[in-house]
Formats: sequence, structure tokens, C-alpha cells
Amino acid sequence: MTDIVETASVVAVPKAQEPRIVEMTRFGASGSRTLAISILTGLLIIVAWWTAARLAVVPRLFLPTPQDVLTQFRLIFNDGYAGASLGEHISASLFRILTAAAIAITAAIPIGLLMGLSRWAKGILDVPIEFYWPLPPLAYLPLMIIWLGIGETSKVTLLVLAMFAPICLSAQAGVRSLPIERVNAARSLGASRLQLFRDIVFPTALPEILTGIRIAFGVGWSTLVAAELIASNRGIGYMIMSASHFLATDVVFVGILIIAACAFVFGLAVRLLEALLVPWKGRL
Repeated sequence: MTDIVETASVVAVPKAQEPRIVEMTRFGASGSRTLAISILTGLLIIVAWWTAARLAVVPRLFLPTPQDVLTQFRLIFNDGYAGASLGEHISASLFRILTAAAIAITAAIPIGLLMGLSRWAKGILDVPIEFYWPLPPLAYLPLMIIWLGIGETSKVTLLVLAMFAPICLSAQAGVRSLPIERVNAARSLGASRLQLFRDIVFPTALPEILTGIRIAFGVGWSTLVAAELIASNRGIGYMIMSASHFLATDVVFVGILIIAACAFVFGLAVRLLEALLVPWKGRL
């Protein structure tokens, strides 16, 4: 009798593969670091400026060298210009643009949100805003002088009008970009009108509002020179226009660079505020 031995077949069970984390590829320049590129670009612009001035591509009267501009900045910093110190010129301009920005932001955000939520508000307010918004500030500058005189009120009002429209239209666009699915989901969960506005509408519109504020500051600084034409004796814009009458191009360059530096600081502040308040921007 033969002994039959059965051997159990061993089946090798493959180990479960661990999940592999796949990083989502970015689209465009969103989230990419551009600081090194920006610094290099700035250096190339300065080198090109210095080269063009040294080679007399443009007469030095019209294009001073960076060294000439730096020397003139030191002189203005130490001795002032047109009967006022550099600090007085800068503080006068900052007072005007910060006052105008506070008024424009306070008025434009609620009006823009209302225009995005109500067709009646949009129908009534859209026409006057769209009418004056494309006009250059110099077009209605004479009206500011006639109506409000030559004091600070006319200057601040001109800046408010220039800064109001970008913020208002951005707030309106932010509300209108709200996906209806979010609204319906919040309503299905029993959200009240106040909760719907506070937790859904306003956070969705906030990135657009902050973008509008950044644009408004840019428009405000470009309007500042026009605003300070109105019988001013202080301000960076006044300094630029006064220097242009005497072909003091180096002083004009000093004023332009100061405005550019101030605008950069304001833009950076809004970017930091954006990173703090809307960290989800571009990630949804």
C-alpha cells in the first residue's frame, strides 16, 4: 500500500501597495517664486538706464544718470525743495492718498456688494459709475476747483473719485462670481440671510475686493500728480510739476522714484493682507 502525501500548495499573497502621494501640477505662474527674476529685471533696467545716460543716447538734460538722481535725492533730503522739506512733501501726499483711500474703501465696498446682490441697486448705480469711470481725472479737475475751491477738499475728492470705481466694481464682480451651488447648499442647511452673507458671500468676494484695492492705490498714485496741481505748495506731485517747469529732470526722477517706492510698499501691504485674510485664493 502506497502512502500518498498531499502537499498543500502555498499561494503567495502580494503585499498591498502603499498609497503614492501625487503632487498636483501647477498651472501658470500661480504659487511660483519670482523674487529672483524681479530683482534681476530691476538690475537690468538700472544698467540699461546708466548705459544710455553715459553713452549720451539721450542728452543728459533729459536723462540724468542714476548717480545724478542719487546726488539730487541727498540734496533734497538735506535741504528740502521749493520751501519745504522732503518729509513735508511726502507726508502731504500720504495724508491725501490715505484719506481718500479710507473714504473710497468705506463707501465702495458696501455699494459694490449691494450692486452684486440687488438688481435695483445695480440698475440705478451702474450708469453713473460707468459714465465717470473711464474719464481721466484731468477731465473733471476744473469742476473740482469750481465746486470745492482750491483747498484740500478738492484734492481728496479727486482722489476718492479715482479710487472709488475700481473697488466698487471689484466688489460687485466678486459677488457675481459666487457659485450658486454654495448658496443652495447653505440654504439647505438652514443658513439665515445674515449667515449666508457673512459666511458665503463676503468671503467669496473678498479676494476680488482686495485686488480692487490694489488697483485703486495704483490709480490713486497716478492721479496724485493731477490732484496736487490744484494750488499746492506741498506734495510729491507738486515737486515733480514744479521741477518740470525748470527742466530739473533729476528732481523729476527723484519724485517719480519716491512715488514708485510708496506705491510698492502699499501694494506689498495689500498682498500681505491678502495672504492673511484669503489664504485659499488660487487653491480652490
